[in-house]
Formats: sequence, C-alpha cells, structure tokens
Amino acid sequence: MSEEFISMAYPFAINQGQGQLAQERDYDAHVKQLILQVLFTAPGERINRPEFGCGVKRLVFSPGGEVAATLAQTTIFQALDRWLNNVIKVKEVTVQAVEASLEIRIGYMVIARGTNQYLNLTVAG
Repeated sequence: MSEEFISMAYPFAINQGQGQLAQERDYDAHVKQLILQVLFTAPGERINRPEFGCGVKRLVFSPGGEVAATLAQTTIFQALDRWLNNVIKVKEVTVQAVEASLEIRIGYMVIARGTNQYLNLTVAG
C-alpha cells in the first residue's frame, strides 16, 4: 500500500500530548487491532450490531479442555471469516487449552497486500 493510512487506534484512547484520538498509521497493526476487536467483543455487547463478535473470553470457562479448544477454534474461525472477510483470509486457527487459559494462533493473509501474518495470544480466565 503506497497511500498514507490513518485509522483510530484500538483499544480506544486519547493521545494525552495532543488531546486527540490515538491513531494507527501501520496497516498491518490496524488489521491486528480489527482481529482483536472481533475476538474480544462478546455477541450482544454492541447495541447496533448485537451479533458482532466472538466472545473468546467466555470460551476460556467452557468445560472440557480439548472440547473447549475445538469449540474456540471453530468459533474464532467463523467469526473472523464473517466479520473480516473483506480484510483478511483466515488460513488457520489453532487453539490449545492450557489450565485456565487458551493459547490461540491465527494465520491469515492480508488481502490488500497479499502478505501472510500470524497472531499469537493467550487468553486467561
């Protein structure tokens, strides 16, 4: 992408030095922020779009380690494919239940650039 890119940063914040909304100028970082928004927004949390989100935090408390990991894997893949299909192509989602947390690895292609990226995160209960 050769054009300049500016987006509101996530999580929402005010730049204290400038008194303005915090901005994101890196497109790849912006895409990761979009993924995090989908993952950490619980369905029903947004008034105007109640079906938006994945609610990955609630999946941490699902019983049955391997079953919870498989449920999380499917839920994450479907949510990202539904809400970000014009931004990314999800290649893989792997989830492991480790004690009271989920270790998540998401492989995706940024459509605008054609580059493959990975996002690794641990979600604790």
